[in-house]
Amino acid sequence: MLSLQTIRDHPEIVVQGAANKGEKIDIKGILALDGKVRKIIKDVEDLKAKRNRSSEEISKLKRGGMDVSELISEMQNVANQIKKLDGDLAAKREELHEKLMWIPNIPHQSVPLGDDESANEHIRSWREKPKFDFEPLPHLEITTKLELLDMERGAVISGSGFPLYTGQGAILERALINFMLDHHLKRGYREVRTPFITLRQAAEATGQLPKLEDDMYSIEQDDLFLIPTAEVPVTNIHRDEILAEEDLPIRYVAYSPCFRREAGSYGRETRGLLRVHQFNKVELVKFVKPEDSYIELESLTSDAESILQALGLHYRVTLLCTGDLSFAATKCYDLEVWAPGENRWLEVSSCSNFEDFQARRANIRYRKEGGKPEFVHTLNGSGVATPRLMIALLETYQQDDGTVWIPEPLQPYMHTSLLK
Repeated sequence: MLSLQTIRDHPEIVVQGAANKGEKIDIKGILALDGKVRKIIKDVEDLKAKRNRSSEEISKLKRGGMDVSELISEMQNVANQIKKLDGDLAAKREELHEKLMWIPNIPHQSVPLGDDESANEHIRSWREKPKFDFEPLPHLEITTKLELLDMERGAVISGSGFPLYTGQGAILERALINFMLDHHLKRGYREVRTPFITLRQAAEATGQLPKLEDDMYSIEQDDLFLIPTAEVPVTNIHRDEILAEEDLPIRYVAYSPCFRREAGSYGRETRGLLRVHQFNKVELVKFVKPEDSYIELESLTSDAESILQALGLHYRVTLLCTGDLSFAATKCYDLEVWAPGENRWLEVSSCSNFEDFQARRANIRYRKEGGKPEFVHTLNGSGVATPRLMIALLETYQQDDGTVWIPEPLQPYMHTSLLK
């Protein structure tokens, strides 16, 4: 979340930042509520000071043999006032906290202004679109012919949008995950394997809650959530901790299944692996010093790109505009891979800087030598998600005889060079 000091000192920037993301906030109401909280705090402090003075006076009078019953009664009245104000303060603070949780992060000044993806900026691309001397098939036809995927039986098990990988399809999915984990380990990340269910507080810390609760799968009786991304548990590894400066940056890589309701999805978007409710992803998360976070964002994006380069896939890097930016991010690059059978770009990774937005929610700080604790900056990126990566891979490397060539980095994991 944003600091209250930022909201007090720069309300116009906060309002404009939210508006640029398509959000409207009641800044006057928030500041008025903040004023009430601060007034109650002052009133409580004044009453406690009065109580302390009365206690000292009562002690002196008692030692002199004086009647202090009236003063004791007055002090009891003060104590009752303090108790009532403490209750009011707790309620007002909770109300203020709830309002602050709905204020989005402020976009970085380098982010292009715009209401939707039409204002996104394409920064660079890698390789050319693959060329074929035959009509390339979409992935659903490839997976059906080679018996790699069974969406119908997946739906029998769990409902639509839950893929069932079969045979070489299941092996390819596992190969992609293991290859990406090994690849990022070589680039300096530390692997972690987290729980796939989190507390409400964990999802609040990363910004998924309360805004995106309708898109998440929950276990209502325990107030737990199936994770939409490993970003949630990995970021919370250091919740309520003070890290040592010399330990930064911390770089984690984690595999997890991801669960998303994807409310409102329909039509072509839901065919095959294009948009599913459960998918696999390798996630990259960084905890860094504030002055390094935008350099680390470029490095993070490069790490995600290196997967696509290793697999020889044509892709482009897109800088998201303000209206396409997530609730918690200040700046984000999307990696979009070309799928020739679908004849479209597919997003396989988002690499984001959150500055101290998540760290404030999760209370993750670091201490400079001889200094006070400061909030770290957090970043994360998909390194990468498998469904659309598999789409691009199958469609890019399909052969005219119906087989699919396996890129060399995956062959040791697949124990074959050809799907047939």
